[in-house]
Amino acid sequence: MERWNGWGDETVTMELPSQALDLLRGLIGEGTPRKDHSLEDTLAAIPQSRLGEYRLISKDPRERLIHAHGQSLPDWIALRCGTLERYPDGVAHPTTLQDVKEILDYTQREHLVVIPYGGGTSVVGHLTIPESDRPVVSLSMKRLKRMITMEPESLLATFEAGVRGPDLEAQLAAKGYTFGHYPQSFEYSSLGGWIVTRSSGQQSLHYGSIDRLFVGGEVITPRGILPMTDFPVSAAGPDLKQLVLGSEGRMGVLTKAMVKITPIPEVDDVFGVFFPDWTEAFEGVRNLAAAELPLSMIRLSNPVETMTNLYLAGHEREIALLKKYLSLRGIPENGCCMCLIGIIGSRRIARAVKGEVNSIIGRHGAVSVGRSMGKGWKKNRFRTPYLRNTLWDAGYAVDTLETSVPWDRVEETMDEIERVIGKGLMPFDENVHVFTHLSRIYATGSSIYTQFVFRLGETPEATVERWKILKDAASRVIVKVGGTISHQHGVGIDHKPYLEAEKGSVGMGLLKEITTYLDPERRMNPTKLI
Repeated sequence: MERWNGWGDETVTMELPSQALDLLRGLIGEGTPRKDHSLEDTLAAIPQSRLGEYRLISKDPRERLIHAHGQSLPDWIALRCGTLERYPDGVAHPTTLQDVKEILDYTQREHLVVIPYGGGTSVVGHLTIPESDRPVVSLSMKRLKRMITMEPESLLATFEAGVRGPDLEAQLAAKGYTFGHYPQSFEYSSLGGWIVTRSSGQQSLHYGSIDRLFVGGEVITPRGILPMTDFPVSAAGPDLKQLVLGSEGRMGVLTKAMVKITPIPEVDDVFGVFFPDWTEAFEGVRNLAAAELPLSMIRLSNPVETMTNLYLAGHEREIALLKKYLSLRGIPENGCCMCLIGIIGSRRIARAVKGEVNSIIGRHGAVSVGRSMGKGWKKNRFRTPYLRNTLWDAGYAVDTLETSVPWDRVEETMDEIERVIGKGLMPFDENVHVFTHLSRIYATGSSIYTQFVFRLGETPEATVERWKILKDAASRVIVKVGGTISHQHGVGIDHKPYLEAEKGSVGMGLLKEITTYLDPERRMNPTKLI
């Protein structure tokens, strides 16, 4: 069963090694745990539903609680501290595409607000319940998880949009194919959620982000059905798929999606590499990206993240041996940078690519430590979010933010984001542990993924205030340097104040006109995106 007030399966935990906890204590102080609000007290505080009876909508309090939030840090604070203010009045659970149409017809007749709900993994407030004098329905898509069609000759498959990552991959793997989209939320997020938030997977260097993988489908809007046809190429005006990508439920409900698929590759390996310092690492991965080799990923940690990851790994004996080996190869313990490089394709191509990779990174002093580190990363790559549970219990909050910029702005942006976050809580006499990796690397630039850890405040309001200070400071840096306010998490409500700087007033006006035409009564996930 999924946790009601945290991440993931309640039977799964990720331990914080003692040396990692000691590191945090030394950098930002002893954690300040707070007593969790109980499930019983939370359920007792849920107000009475404003809905009448309808066969496809449940008013069960626990269902309403689960669908009242995503996984943003403000969501966490509200759940853990008992300050969640708003809940949907009911939760719809369609089991067929016809059910979705029937539910939307009903909500339109009754003038209800509708919030589409995929896997509930949003980290930027997509699922926050708005203040509304109209009843609110959360439309859960989780039962709509079937493969509708598969066209091997065209390398296309169509799914119901509620299918979650593991179910989608299992259905394709049974036929020898893969979708290859692996965001960190893979185990719980849905295909529809990936599309309407413009998601990017960990191996997008090979498979592409969701905007390259999504080729067609259907959206039910308040104006009617918006079909998107799967032409290989079309010059017939603007591509309507681009309106749906990143639309965040504002235009309607994505019910089915046609996507590109790929035969399962012979080789899908990830190798660990260490560079002697940041300068060599930065130039090494930039040159590797420019070579445009068939790689699945390039993920570069800066020195502070490298140190943090080694502490988090535990296995003190193995890490000590790794450090000794690296020292013998000329890689210093302090200041070195860890990099993960994925090689994918046929065995013949993989051998040739590996040789070319070694040639490029070797010119920058890199030392490969083989596939063992990559295997460890693959094993745990979807478990890392469980550390949020562990850190909270120890009295710490952790959050992430991300952007992307061209190569000539990457270092400036990373350094400035870390600087403003690092000093952001000085007025409270509090320190912040902040570290970064370049998670998706392209020929033209890179995404920048920053994580930060700080101590919980005395009250939930104090913790939220600390988060807001750090989030706003970093977001202002992103706007100032001309980065995107979101590379992969979407807009929701957390990024909404900064969106106009990216889109411009004309662009924002255009988005408003489109959503107003499709949803004149503002019933579809209002307050998000724009």
